[in-house]
Amino acid sequence: MLDHLGQVAQAAAENFGENEALVFEERSFSFLELNTMVESAAGGLSALGLVKGDVVTLYAANSWEWIVSYYAIARLGAVINPVNTMLTPNEIEYVVEDCGAKAIIASPEKVAAILPVKGTSDVKEIISFGDEIEAGAVSFNALLERGASAPAVDDIDPASLSTIGYTSGTTGHPKGAMQSHRAVIINGAMTSQLHMRGSNDVVVSALPCPHVYGNALMNGMMLFGTKLVLHKTFDPAAVLGDIARHKATIFDGVPTMYMFMLNSPAFADADLSSLTRCYVGGQTMPVATMKAVEEGFKTPLIELWGMTGIAGLGSTHPLYGTNKHGSIGCAMPYCELRIADTENAVKTMPRGEVGELMVRGPIVMIGYFGDEEKTRETLESDGWLHTGDLGTMDEDGCVYIVDRKKDMILTGGYNVYPAEIERVLASHPAVALAAVGKQEDELKGEIAKAYVVLKEAKIVNEAELIAFCRERLAAYKSPRKIQFVSDVPKTSTGKIMRRELFRLDEE
Repeated sequence: MLDHLGQVAQAAAENFGENEALVFEERSFSFLELNTMVESAAGGLSALGLVKGDVVTLYAANSWEWIVSYYAIARLGAVINPVNTMLTPNEIEYVVEDCGAKAIIASPEKVAAILPVKGTSDVKEIISFGDEIEAGAVSFNALLERGASAPAVDDIDPASLSTIGYTSGTTGHPKGAMQSHRAVIINGAMTSQLHMRGSNDVVVSALPCPHVYGNALMNGMMLFGTKLVLHKTFDPAAVLGDIARHKATIFDGVPTMYMFMLNSPAFADADLSSLTRCYVGGQTMPVATMKAVEEGFKTPLIELWGMTGIAGLGSTHPLYGTNKHGSIGCAMPYCELRIADTENAVKTMPRGEVGELMVRGPIVMIGYFGDEEKTRETLESDGWLHTGDLGTMDEDGCVYIVDRKKDMILTGGYNVYPAEIERVLASHPAVALAAVGKQEDELKGEIAKAYVVLKEAKIVNEAELIAFCRERLAAYKSPRKIQFVSDVPKTSTGKIMRRELFRLDEE
């Protein structure tokens, strides 16, 4: 077992050499080529003054540069902060200030908007992919071309901090989940082992690299020599074409991707004969839809589950085990899952009864960066992590999700928290009160709907409020519908009863 993420690229080069590792936009890279670029990029980052322990934010779309940067940061002994590219500049500013990032590596289209953070945070350098570089930024390509040697790094403790992955919090502000080197490596390794992914496999994926699911695929590629055909964004026809072109054996995606592919005009003529299995995560998929995918793709569809707090996957079905549709599977190796009483986490619920899903094992996060209170609320002293998901467990240990977090909205595989939207809406001068609930949506699974009470004599319409949110939140977080109401359901203590908001739809 490797000790830390900084060793991964070199080990892949030694184990798999000239084998094709990555294909991105018609450009192909071997494991040796990837490691050479990782070493050069690490040397370039070092020349900019970055050292072991520094936090580096990675704010970029899927690309070969993203993967090289990820392992280069680790090779330097620095801490990786991968963030969703859909976050706005204001959200990025909060993240880099919170974690004390010293540098940001970004896609070229992101650079201009984030340059001001150099004056408001600890960020000293902004490094840009691409050929045309904004004034005030550093060229990533130039760092590679310098060919500087990566510095020697003292021994890194496998239990030490490797990544900080931010997820929206129930308070409306993101929380930085801290992962150890051991947790990330074990998760990537165990995912590949359970799914029997190896050097004979070809995976096509458009999952975002910063997402824990996409991250696990990338690390599995490096650890086990699997070829990854990576897409910048999801396009059904392009993905279907690459499955045939590269004779892919595996496709990984979220439910909406499968729905788009099944409904694509290109599906009828697509050659999917090379596929041996497909995987789905990000949100639960109806059993009827899973069966439709299996019938259309003519291959098993295996569900999995994970979250930022566990560095990737927490449960899945083994490739040659029983695949129970509707279930997220059983615990990963060396890990435990249990269903706890929602009022008393020490108590385990009987099989078949609903409670909170909890997980324990070497993949569980260290805690939330700079937030001991939230860490104590989420992580028990005996190592059990509260997931916030409600579910049941059958006699075989397979888990069934009943409700995806108490208030969280899962839209197209992305986590959206009502409090974050409410905080933004409340800042509008015409809004007296805002409450956000969820609505079912055929395409995205769930969407956010806001119920707004206006201040007396104030006027604003739905389109204006949605535009106001989109300026301050990532597009996937913004409400899709707004209903103006006179009041919202509350408890006796004045807390909004989000579970009762749907009743306002009947008014």
